[in-house]
Amino acid sequence: MKHFYKPALAAVALSLATVPASAAEKVNIGVPSWTGAQAIANLLAAVVETKIGGQAELVPGNNATIFQAMDQGKGDIDVHPDVWLPNQESFTKKYVDGAGTVQLSGNPYEGNQGFCVSKDFAGEMNITDIADLGRPDVAEKMDSDGNGKGEMWIGAPGWASANVNEVKVRDYGLMDFIEPVRADESVKTARVKDSITKGEGYAFYCYKPHAIWFMFDVEMLSEPTYDPAKYVMVQPSDSDKWFEESKVETKDALKQVQIAWSKSLADRSPAIAEFFNNFALTAEDVSGFAFEISGNGRDPAEVAAEWIENNSDRVDGWLGL
Repeated sequence: MKHFYKPALAAVALSLATVPASAAEKVNIGVPSWTGAQAIANLLAAVVETKIGGQAELVPGNNATIFQAMDQGKGDIDVHPDVWLPNQESFTKKYVDGAGTVQLSGNPYEGNQGFCVSKDFAGEMNITDIADLGRPDVAEKMDSDGNGKGEMWIGAPGWASANVNEVKVRDYGLMDFIEPVRADESVKTARVKDSITKGEGYAFYCYKPHAIWFMFDVEMLSEPTYDPAKYVMVQPSDSDKWFEESKVETKDALKQVQIAWSKSLADRSPAIAEFFNNFALTAEDVSGFAFEISGNGRDPAEVAAEWIENNSDRVDGWLGL
């Protein structure tokens, strides 16, 4: 378990006004592996500690682990900082709509996702649409290990979106040409940089908001227009045969992204729960956070503390001040 507060930030923290809170005001914040979630988790922790005067811990975990802990309501993990819907709809249907143990915020920001290549690679090979990745000449350019298939990063292990993307590779008819790869996001970022530097071909799952748009010249490929009749996704948490039972032949709908927390938190730490209920960010906010962390290599806690200091009016609004 990693504690948020760092000695290097003491001067910043002491300069920020706080609102009264009892010693019982504490929260454990889940931290999924993607950069945006890490940034938001640190921001939530910073507000709790420096403005509310409570205690916050950051607890790494994947979607399933975080939602299960929120459902149990024991405080092991109280919050998910970046719930993408409908990507994680299987969890919200189970715990928000079904069990009623988890609360979603009412202030989402908008997300978009698809598949990207560098602008140089797109121009060189005349790539504009996802179907172009199934051309033998394009796949050959993306084949770095000589196995006859071009590699494409589809997401990190444990991501619901990675499961969606694997189904898409199949249903877009790309399996004979593309090898879907799951790896940590840092591996993808390094591979994007390396492929651009060496002039190699590479395709990868991309989404907005994200630091990638500030870091490299990339573009999102077109896909068939979203059609709910052709977008039937079953997650592994719903069925062992999720891959066979799923069908995804269109682009994802635009996403609603928000935080979620255990309803038991309102009894244990009411001031923190009220803050979460008012919390709101924009996609531009999150892209900026992600760029500072991934692009400039800054510590997420430092970025969060700086943002709070520069946006005190917004933070006060979350706290009803």
